[in-house]
Amino acid sequence: MKKITIITGHYGSGKTNLSVNLAVRAAEEGKKVAVVDLDLVNPYFRTADFKELFENKGIKLIAPDFANTNLDVPSIQFDVEQLAINEDCLIIDVGGDDAGATALGRYAEAMLERFADDIEMLYVINQRRTLTSNANEAVSLMYEIEAASRMKHTAIVNNTNLGCETTIEVVEQSAEFAAKVSAKTGLPLAFTTCPEELCGHSESDGILPVKVYVKLPWDR
Repeated sequence: MKKITIITGHYGSGKTNLSVNLAVRAAEEGKKVAVVDLDLVNPYFRTADFKELFENKGIKLIAPDFANTNLDVPSIQFDVEQLAINEDCLIIDVGGDDAGATALGRYAEAMLERFADDIEMLYVINQRRTLTSNANEAVSLMYEIEAASRMKHTAIVNNTNLGCETTIEVVEQSAEFAAKVSAKTGLPLAFTTCPEELCGHSESDGILPVKVYVKLPWDR
């Protein structure tokens, strides 16, 4: 992981679950980790929900004012640039689609000026979500996010899943979809995620085993 890892994607693509996994992995490697929750739009599942987990792992969580309250007020009172200086890894969980990426644009110039060579921006795709079920739709949304955030993605992450109904076949069948998105954008496929219980813990053939932290109420 680079110093700054930015996670974007469509609503329900699995951005938050990936962010939590990357943060926990980095912390277990002994790194100082901070997670910035920039999910200001429809925050039903957000990194702010994992405050206790992060505290147990020594991960710093930075969330907007009023996160996890009944107030939907997008108030940001933190310095992302200074966080990147202080931590080994800074993971930014961006809100869904281009609307959520607008908040990221506020920090784009400062981050690119100081950390241009140490930023990765991962676009998370999930073939089983509406509006990104084919490569053209996924690519179109990616460019909308880039325009709103004023930043460019560096790689694709295939996070195709059906929640608790995910099977190894669902993951395997998404390979062609991910390859098409990669080809159309000219961006490399960083990895394909797979629930640990389905693929084991070995990281081979571009597979990243992940724990399913984010669950729907009826899956818990």
